[in-house]
Amino acid sequence: MRSLALRAMLVRALTACSPLALLCATACGTLATSPSWVGGGLAVSAPIRAAEEDAAIEREQALVASQPKQIGARHLLVMHDGSKSKPEGIRRTREEARARAQEALLKIRGGASFEDAVAEYSDEPGAKERSGDLGVFERGMMVKGFSDVAFALRVGEVSEVVETPFGFHIIKRTE
Repeated sequence: MRSLALRAMLVRALTACSPLALLCATACGTLATSPSWVGGGLAVSAPIRAAEEDAAIEREQALVASQPKQIGARHLLVMHDGSKSKPEGIRRTREEARARAQEALLKIRGGASFEDAVAEYSDEPGAKERSGDLGVFERGMMVKGFSDVAFALRVGEVSEVVETPFGFHIIKRTE
């Protein structure tokens, strides 16, 4: 079923792009992607790819089902020039921001309190006053990359540096 839909989509694309390619594809009765001796083409690779995608979706759903519906966390956010929603004063490059976040993580791993690291390193407005506390939230409330890491942590565990469109985070799960 998927290969028929894929073939129809390719025929529409070829029609828009090249009348000669369409003539060749319809005359041959197939849309070849490689010589037959290569042993593949769309007839073989598309179903395999679809099965791999389906399996990945099932693994993701099983992982989400095994995790709690809500968690509590704190985070430290180091922003850069390209960060979404960054304050006016942020002028560091992405590489400088990553290095700053790594430095903060080293201090935390070395024994500094998470709250002290937030006060020293976090660029998020209001983070210092809240000590980086995000409260309790559900998976869909945060961007996917952040949620995936936060929900995989055990209570009290601190993440590695996590990049999202907002910058570089260090996450500590609190509940």
